[in-house]
Amino acid sequence: MSLPPESFPAARPLSHALRTLVVDDETLARARLRTLLGECRTPAALIGGEAAQGSEALALLDAQPFDVMLLDIHMPGIDGVELARLLRERPDAPAVVFVTAHAEHAVTAFELEAVDYLTKPVRAERLQQALAKAERVLRERRAAQGAAAPAEHLLIQDRGRAERIPLAEVIYLRAELKYITVRTATRSLVMDGTLGELEERWPERFVRAHRSTLVARSAIRALERHYDQEEDTEGWALRLAGVPELVMVSRRMLAGVREAVRNP
Repeated sequence: MSLPPESFPAARPLSHALRTLVVDDETLARARLRTLLGECRTPAALIGGEAAQGSEALALLDAQPFDVMLLDIHMPGIDGVELARLLRERPDAPAVVFVTAHAEHAVTAFELEAVDYLTKPVRAERLQQALAKAERVLRERRAAQGAAAPAEHLLIQDRGRAERIPLAEVIYLRAELKYITVRTATRSLVMDGTLGELEERWPERFVRAHRSTLVARSAIRALERHYDQEEDTEGWALRLAGVPELVMVSRRMLAGVREAVRNP
């Protein structure tokens, strides 16, 4: 059982819900996972399909992409262990999380590079942790796949001169009046555009720290309490690699920044 393929775009940032395939021969077990997945928020999960055996799962994987597979071990036909072995040969394979009542297969699961191993009855907290692990693995995998691609740049135009600044050098971006300040470890430059456009284009590179500020996730070193003398208030600020100044974090953006600190 699956949602129509058009429900899933070919590519989308991992900041969105993880497309999840539930594979278990027990109807009640699949229903339990559906309920738990609906409660997950960081990251959230979108159930894209269900299968009662390995062959059904393979057919779904051939029809549409998935980010995560919640996989039972003991099933008729192709069992979970064999299915995981088959998936290792697929470059587009989802991250595998084993969900089983049998704890003795944990070593085999991790030999097959499973992201996590959950024993039934599954608790919501453990499922959420497994999804967070899967999201990190997917980020690393996609970053490695794109390592050979040309480096991404910001185009800075000033007084008839154009300069390409590698995105990897950008520490933070700040909206000021009608332009954006681009801060690197050595310079501050100015460019046209909006933070919203940059945030939408590179959601995996930047996190919104303030209404007027995007911070490079890779530059984050610490989130700490900070007393603002000008405003005479206490709040939160980010300490970043490469620059001495702190970047203030608004209360509205604090939860997202904390998540970025935990899962860079």
